[in-house]
Amino acid sequence: MALESIRYRRGSLSILNQRLLPEQLRYERVDGAERAWEAINSMEVRGAPAIALVGCLSLALELAAGAGAGDGVAALEAFVEQRLRFLLTARPTAVNLHREAERLRERLREWSRSPGITAPELRERIIEHIEGLLAKDREDNESIGAHGARDILRRIPAGATVTVLTHCNTGSLATAGYGTALGIVRALHGQGRLRRVLCTETRPYNQGSRLTAFELLHDNIPVTLITDSAAAAAMREHGVDAVVVGADRVAANGDTANKIGTFQLAVAARHHQVPFYVAAPSSSCDPALPSGAQIPIEERPGRELTHLQGLCMAPPGIDVWNPAFDVTPHDLITGGVVTEWGVVSPGELSRALAEHSAGGQ
Repeated sequence: MALESIRYRRGSLSILNQRLLPEQLRYERVDGAERAWEAINSMEVRGAPAIALVGCLSLALELAAGAGAGDGVAALEAFVEQRLRFLLTARPTAVNLHREAERLRERLREWSRSPGITAPELRERIIEHIEGLLAKDREDNESIGAHGARDILRRIPAGATVTVLTHCNTGSLATAGYGTALGIVRALHGQGRLRRVLCTETRPYNQGSRLTAFELLHDNIPVTLITDSAAAAAMREHGVDAVVVGADRVAANGDTANKIGTFQLAVAARHHQVPFYVAAPSSSCDPALPSGAQIPIEERPGRELTHLQGLCMAPPGIDVWNPAFDVTPHDLITGGVVTEWGVVSPGELSRALAEHSAGGQ
């Protein structure tokens, strides 16, 4: 059974505290938006899709408990808007929560204009909309996995197996289930075409060693852990067939913000002529931003870099630059951007987004 990052039923929300992995597998209750904000900001829950889900589900939880009842539809709309604005301050780089908040606002404007709609009816529509995001995220991930695996396999001899290098964590722990970049890995493994996954440790927060290695071992997928600084050597020595990473935000031109260290992997992949893929649902794409230069990059506390499990790893008082993300230029994404509706080159992304948006997909 795959690991679950989120457990939800109407009136109840729990998250797997990923700060404790791999030593402890502990689910903790989220009782509302304040606790969700704390969990997102402190990285108890992380991964752009999971951040969006936990944020939205915490709102559904409050609504199910009767919050925002006030004096009718207008009061309910105001409550929802206030909670969304608050949740959006938790982490700035990942766009998924922003996109889902905007979709909910659009639906809310539409529903509130329905003749004769009451506040209880509106509340139920909001809750049902949010609850539907869980199933959609998993369906999108499975589609991403199928499209990405197919594209990688077309590049290699028939019947051959592939070695994939990945960064950070993009699996069940970062989504509603299955995963984005790790969804592609799962699809390859399910077809018997995966030789091995090389996962970077992903310093300084070690999402690769703590989470990806743990998740793949749990699911009996062949995995080898490497240091971040061994990635270029691994491409040369281990016959890497593809680099597949996730994304926290993809700009209109295909520039991609992802976990710090992704940019240097793309540079190394270009040198070794290894196709470099970004796997992301369309909710991670932000056509409002022309390029990666406009993506806000979160900077994390210096202590995450200078300390490891309370042990000081650097001289006290050292100046620290600790960005959580970097931006990979679109021309280095040589494999393509893998979304739930297919693989496109970065240059085709805006057109594809517009077509699928117009088609209601």
